[in-house]
Amino acid sequence: MKQYVGLDVSQKETSVCVVSETGQVIFEGKTKSDPGDRTAVIRKHAPHAARIGFETGSMASWLWHELRRVDLPVVCIDARHAHAALSVRMNKSDQNDARGLAELVRVGWYREVKVKSEESQKKARRKPEESQRIRSMLVARSRLVGIRRDIENQVRSMIKEYGLLFRRAVGLQFRNEVDLLVGEGHRSVPSSSHSCWSTDRYASSKASSTTRYVAKLSLTKRPVVSRPAGRRRGDGLDVPSHGR
Repeated sequence: MKQYVGLDVSQKETSVCVVSETGQVIFEGKTKSDPGDRTAVIRKHAPHAARIGFETGSMASWLWHELRRVDLPVVCIDARHAHAALSVRMNKSDQNDARGLAELVRVGWYREVKVKSEESQKKARRKPEESQRIRSMLVARSRLVGIRRDIENQVRSMIKEYGLLFRRAVGLQFRNEVDLLVGEGHRSVPSSSHSCWSTDRYASSKASSTTRYVAKLSLTKRPVVSRPAGRRRGDGLDVPSHGR
């Protein structure tokens, strides 16, 4: 008799559910999120597994390759499609999600995601460090700009409580405007807000400069796309007129 397995994967533990062809639950339990432990549980409780399903995620590619190495029939299910099917259940838990995934692979109501082979992934990772560095730099800059904006909004709200009107200002103009309205050491704006804003402004400005430099460097390295052969009308060559 065929069995169908659902895996709800997390970093530490994996919930496992095995159902039969008729939908009867054969096994429900948990195991460590280790390929060897998962394989042992599946071999023990589902020796004739027809399909083993789990959702897409950060560990999906690694898990798919590890289980395929031991000749297990694994399928990777689109997480959005699985969420739509699992959200109708009354009780949300890892064990219920594993059972829902087992039911999905049993009846075939799932959208499989193709996992890249290890060779394709290696080709895509030729410059992973540079891409990751740029991505991290952009995320850090966005976070710094957001923190600076939050501090500025907080200072504006503090000043408004004293009936002072704050004009639109950014950068150093913001600091000068605050000093002009309330002066140094005013109780409405704590000194900690001043120091935090100054430190964050320096860090965000430095991150912005680095981002602009990397963007300019990327533009210079971009290959130049040549114009199509031929010239505009009047340059001695006729431009083909479409539709005539």
